[in-house]
Parts: sequence; structure tokens; C-alpha cells
Amino acid sequence: MRRGAQKGKSHSKRPVSPNVPQWVKTSPEEIEKLIVDLAKRGLSKAAIGQVLRDENGIPLAKAVLGKTISQVLADNKVERRIPDDLQALIEHADKTVKHLEQHPVDHASLRGLEITESKIHRIAKYYRRKKILPADWKYKPRAAIFS
Repeated sequence: MRRGAQKGKSHSKRPVSPNVPQWVKTSPEEIEKLIVDLAKRGLSKAAIGQVLRDENGIPLAKAVLGKTISQVLADNKVERRIPDDLQALIEHADKTVKHLEQHPVDHASLRGLEITESKIHRIAKYYRRKKILPADWKYKPRAAIFS
């Protein structure tokens, strides 16, 4: 048996056709404006995609616009300073630090914080190499405070 092979057919599937579905009546300009508005409200790219899908019936922004949500945000200069995945890791580390301040003997959480901070350093290194983050960007580790 192949490693990592999926069994069954129950996973969700993206729309098959690259064409715009018939039920989408929103114009590409309106969709772009909506994406920019949602980004200005602080939503991540994934959350913007979910809002487009769940509230507006747009299954795949790329099929309608011909470009991704990231490209729309870059064209309108509304990108976040820190990428979404790195921001989520930093927020997770902050929550863990707050937890450890109240529960300093929680060694499992301390280990989780060390792992999260390791992921932050690894992904930050990648983003600095790709010039998405400035070369001098640093994350100050907090796990050392508690150990």
C-alpha cells in the first residue's frame, strides 16, 4: 500500500471547470472590490476565500478573476506586512506565552512553545530568503524565559 494514500472519495473537491459558474452574477470588478474591503477589515487570504464562497457563492476567485486573491491584494497594495501563516504561528506562540505566565509548571505547553518558535524561525528564514520579509526581520523567542 502506498504511504499517504487516500482511501475513498469523500474528500472535498475544487470546482472542475476553469470557467465561471453560471450562478455567479457578480462582476470581476465587484469581486476585486470585495476582496480589498475584506482585506482592509483584517481578514486573512483564507478567510477572504471562505467569505467569497459561503456568503457570495463564488467557488473559486481565480476562476472568475483570472488571478489569485494574493495577486489582487498585491495589485491594490493591501498586502499584510507579515504573511498569514507566519502571523498565525506568532499569535499561537503569544497565546501559549500567556498560558505559561499563569501556569508556569505546564511543561507540555513549554515544549509546544519551543516547537512553535522553531517553526517561526524556519518559515521566517524562508521568507527572508524569498525577500518577502526584510533581511533584518527577527522574532524574539520567549521559550527561553520559562525554561
